[in-house]
Amino acid sequence: MQVEISREDAWTLLTEWTNSESLRRHMLAVEAAMRAYAPRFGGDVELWGLTGLLHDLDYERYPDLAEGHPRYAMRELSERGYPAELVRAVASHAEYLDVPRETPMERALYAVDELCGFILACAYVRPEGLSGMTPKSVKKKLKQPSFAAAVDRAELVHGAADLGVDFDEHLGIVIAALAKRSDELMPEKGAAAEKGAAA
Repeated sequence: MQVEISREDAWTLLTEWTNSESLRRHMLAVEAAMRAYAPRFGGDVELWGLTGLLHDLDYERYPDLAEGHPRYAMRELSERGYPAELVRAVASHAEYLDVPRETPMERALYAVDELCGFILACAYVRPEGLSGMTPKSVKKKLKQPSFAAAVDRAELVHGAADLGVDFDEHLGIVIAALAKRSDELMPEKGAAAEKGAAA
């Protein structure tokens, strides 16, 4: 049975399952990117947003990729009546489950997931955070193997290609989406900027 799920309910669930501030911010970032992409593909903005918000729901509790994440999240979301397409998208973003990405929403989730993490990493080392960030500056960091070394560069490029979006444009869309919510994603940068302005 599918029920009407509010963003407030989804956020409450997320905070129950996830205590890590950095992981919460990651999921908020992916939500922002998904909401930005939904109109481009004629998608339901709320559905796409909630998919991004909840895609890593169980990662903190069950990080073991062999038996844990995202299986527990999928089960929990299904039992709570979340849409089947949301649950399937959560499954498809995990390469090791071998669930093919068939819809624009599934492809978008994969395309923005790791990229959001990389862009936030870039923002943390910039005094101005996300403000004024460009695709060119992100690509410069991508060429530095030691920076955010765990991020698979080829995966980022493949994600955009699979979505059918030029990589530079893809970077621009995600940067802009995150910048709009920079106060929420990087509150310490905002506080630092205010402190500097007051000095």
